[in-house]
Amino acid sequence: MKTKPSLEFSDVAAIAAAAQAEALKNKWAVTIAIVDDGGHMLSLQRLDGAAPISAHIAAAKANTAALGCRESRIYEEMINGGRVSFLSVPELKGLLEGGVPIMKDGQCLGAVGVSGVKSTEDAQIAKAGIAAIGL
Repeated sequence: MKTKPSLEFSDVAAIAAAAQAEALKNKWAVTIAIVDDGGHMLSLQRLDGAAPISAHIAAAKANTAALGCRESRIYEEMINGGRVSFLSVPELKGLLEGGVPIMKDGQCLGAVGVSGVKSTEDAQIAKAGIAAIGL
């Protein structure tokens, strides 16, 4: 039987704090969602001024990145490249940049999804959060 690392509460708290710090440093009003490897919500922060819809979008981006074990932007690029059939894939809803998987030793532990600013900036925030735990 294989063993696999998993996120602990302290990891989630560190990711959330670092992602929030990155957003606040840049004065970006966003929502930050953190999910486990099954796409189940572990943390959701809607910062002051973030649009209510951003909570749904951030969660969808995180879910997509976790279930696919890849950045959500990959799906956006595939669709923009003409592979529109990916719009019908079940359970993948956040097909926009801003969802980043949390990977360790080739295993997906979960993901961070961010929504509220440009998609590249959303991804920047997510990656800053993940970096806080050394990944």
